[in-house]
Amino acid sequence: MERKIISVAALMGLTAIILGAFGAHALKKQLSIEELGAFETGVKYQMYHALFLLFLGVTTLLNEKSKKRVLQLVIFGVLFFSGSIYLLTTKAISGIDFKFIGIITPIGGALLIGAWSLLFWNVWKVKR
Repeated sequence: MERKIISVAALMGLTAIILGAFGAHALKKQLSIEELGAFETGVKYQMYHALFLLFLGVTTLLNEKSKKRVLQLVIFGVLFFSGSIYLLTTKAISGIDFKFIGIITPIGGALLIGAWSLLFWNVWKVKR
């Protein structure tokens, strides 16, 4: 499980760096300041959760079942939260109005909150 978690973390971090560079260079001339700021928020949250998964992969504070649940919450949370932000902010480039998927952004945020909450709960309940 640790190998899978760290692999997902590495892929998530790699794509966050690529998207961040893409946003800073290629999108800078294409997007408004507000859209670029929102795009950067998606990149930041993706990177934060890549680092979170690195921690999850090496910690011994959670059992395998809990690690799997946290991993799933983070994957879907980042896809919904950051992914929807990427699509919503790049309308000028794609020509597609993804406004209809705006509802999944807060769902993604809730999934990320759930991942952190599950980590907290599992660490809290561990007997010393």
